[in-house]
Amino acid sequence: MSDARHDESDRADSAGGTGGLADRVRDDLAGLDGYRVALYVTILTMTVFFLTPIESGLVTAFKTNPDGISSTLPFAPPPPQFFTLEKWQTAMAALGRGMVNSALYAVPATILSALLGSFAAYGLTQADWRARYKGPVLTMLVAGIFIPYQAVLVPLSQFWGAMPLQELLTPLWVLGVPEAYTGLVELTITHVAYGIPICMVLFRSYYRNVSEEMIEAARLDGATFRRVYRRIVFPISTPMFAVVLIYQFTQIWNDLLFALILVSTESSPAAPVVLILAGLGESMEGQDFALRMAGAFIAALPTLIVYIMFGEEFAEGVAT
Repeated sequence: MSDARHDESDRADSAGGTGGLADRVRDDLAGLDGYRVALYVTILTMTVFFLTPIESGLVTAFKTNPDGISSTLPFAPPPPQFFTLEKWQTAMAALGRGMVNSALYAVPATILSALLGSFAAYGLTQADWRARYKGPVLTMLVAGIFIPYQAVLVPLSQFWGAMPLQELLTPLWVLGVPEAYTGLVELTITHVAYGIPICMVLFRSYYRNVSEEMIEAARLDGATFRRVYRRIVFPISTPMFAVVLIYQFTQIWNDLLFALILVSTESSPAAPVVLILAGLGESMEGQDFALRMAGAFIAALPTLIVYIMFGEEFAEGVAT
């Protein structure tokens, strides 16, 4: 009699526990915000959408060609018999020279364009210009942003063809630097000139929000125009410098058109990485997609490193 009573009590507790769990789940679902659920679903969908090509390219770089690529799905990891690291080794050997060449002009061009853009923005924001002079200068700089690369390719090649740059750089050739590296000097100057307008616009939007009281107080204390920039404006420009450096370095590192015009061939000693990457994996037998994918990821590493280095400052600069 006692055992039967205990069995009935256990069944009741079990039923009550199941019902309580169902009630809790129902209450949780009722408390969900439909907007928040839709937002999370959208973010997850977009994340998968944008990361799938990257994942497909990454797994392709570890596949043998052509068997591993043709016998597996694009986004599927390679089975052991089709797995190889040879493509990464080959790509690194092929792109090593180009990575160094790209750094030789991308780093100075990025730094110079950022500094000159900051100078121009400071002058156009804080200097006491007459309106009839300030307006046209600002207009010309802003107009420079909208000039497409394709529109200046022919004038650019003619300009550098007429410049006696070889003679000006004679001390470098005496030191043993190949004369083909003239193209890297031309690329540096070209990217600096092309980058000043966009850098100026970014810095100007930032400097317009600088406290005028702080600038005026420094001037009342006797600080010159240059001293105000060096002691006040430049130190507080770190977030925007991060934004500009990341943007400019990415644009310059990935540019192919100017490199194609000023350096021309991937066999040149001064060929940048994008020029070598364009012909990587091509042969009479077809394209080696695994090698091209490995090369693309290796060539993208410097831009990724720059993002990681200046990530926090970049987020702060964008927020302001």
